[in-house]
Amino acid sequence: MANYTAADIKALRERTGAGMMDVKKALDEANGDAEKAIEIIRIKGLKGATKREGRATAEGLVAAKVTGNVGVMVEVNCETDFVAKADKFIQLADKVLAVAVESGAADLETLLAVDVDGKPLSEVVVEEGAVLGEKVAVRRIARIEGATVDAYLHKTSKDLPAQVGVLFAVDGEGEAASTAAHDVAVHVAAMAPNYLTRDDVPAELVESERRIAEETAKAEGKPEAALPKIVEGRVTGFYKGEVLLDQAFAKDSKKTVAQVLEEAGVKATAVARFRVGN
Repeated sequence: MANYTAADIKALRERTGAGMMDVKKALDEANGDAEKAIEIIRIKGLKGATKREGRATAEGLVAAKVTGNVGVMVEVNCETDFVAKADKFIQLADKVLAVAVESGAADLETLLAVDVDGKPLSEVVVEEGAVLGEKVAVRRIARIEGATVDAYLHKTSKDLPAQVGVLFAVDGEGEAASTAAHDVAVHVAAMAPNYLTRDDVPAELVESERRIAEETAKAEGKPEAALPKIVEGRVTGFYKGEVLLDQAFAKDSKKTVAQVLEEAGVKATAVARFRVGN
């Protein structure tokens, strides 16, 4: 009979994120030796890695860090919420973020190719996924710069790590700039704008919205003479929903985000928003 207890099983599950039966089998094989059991879980997990390649990774977390005037954010995915909150997975995400910060990588391909103890980060992620018994993947990275950069992480569930993350940068410094940057970062997390400014919206998308607005107005029987004004009004409404600076500020809907930043004496220079799985 293997020499281990229910507490040993619990501790090993917390360390590895592996399922209960996998942990029990590994402890049986290792005769209760926790370190050897981890090695067994890791080896068996690597053998099954190819079988997991096509699995969906809709869970996970977002991690972010600001160093000086640079903000970095990563999204790391797994298959289940159980693994998403496992210490081993959270530690892996922290490692990925640290590599992203230290390497200066600005795109996913570069990040995954960074050498970590003699092997590319991509291999490290696969190996850690083997221990966890799930497909694990680094989905994306964002890197922005500004005089002041704020990073905001939001938990959609108290039992899980942050699943929404925002980086927001402005061109000014000081307390007012920091406060405004943070408030707008929180706003971005909640309101999910797709663009920073109107200039960032693809011209073909604006034309499509304009065409739809005109056709809709005609179908509603609006007077021909009133169409231009109606169309412009509806396109403006589109901007208010999609463009950060045009949105009504979440903390005070009487102001736009642009007005809030203007009052703080700063201008927005960059924004990035991740939501796990979206």
